[in-house]
Amino acid sequence: MRILICEDSVLLREGLVRLLEDAGHEVVAALPDTEGLTEAVETSRPELCILDVRLPPTFTDEGIRAALGLRTTHPSLPLLVLSQYVEERYASDLIAAQGGPLGYLLKDRVADVAEFLASVERIAEGASVLDPEVVAQLLTRRNRDDRMLRLTERERTVLALIAEGKSNQAIAGLLFLSPASVEKNITSIFQKLGFEQDESGNRRVLAALAHIENTGGQTPTGTQQ
Repeated sequence: MRILICEDSVLLREGLVRLLEDAGHEVVAALPDTEGLTEAVETSRPELCILDVRLPPTFTDEGIRAALGLRTTHPSLPLLVLSQYVEERYASDLIAAQGGPLGYLLKDRVADVAEFLASVERIAEGASVLDPEVVAQLLTRRNRDDRMLRLTERERTVLALIAEGKSNQAIAGLLFLSPASVEKNITSIFQKLGFEQDESGNRRVLAALAHIENTGGQTPTGTQQ
């Protein structure tokens, strides 16, 4: 897979390059800031773009603004955003923008090499992978729409696991349910939230998360009942 990296920390940037190349990927560009990012995407044609949230010169939201810009110029390009801390507002902006596959992970996840590489693969294949801590913050916001209240505790748990990029099979294993039961829960979730079913699981996940962020949600009490 062809990957472009935009990360200001030399150690992390070079570490990502080596990690990804050792896993068989091709890093087509490794930039320290967003200067020249658009041109690099145009010329190198990456299949995934990894960006830090906070980049020079102000170290505030340059990475997010660059990601949102890519959503406009290259809407189908898979994006993986890395952040030192949970930046709920920034995650919300990206989710609301929708578009191609999206990942939002805390940098600590990179330390788990196998998990990080698996996330990279899932995003490139079209999945949405959000850090569990980001999902938790989106789901713990105060309810302001009774549509979320229609979800059962089990359905909120399933929704959170979907948002984390878990497959139906993985959810079934975590919740000790049959795959048919998981599919039934997912169908019920989107019916209750008023979303039409389509063939794109990524679009459905992004739509549900956008709804949760905009209207609030409740934290699942756990993965078992």
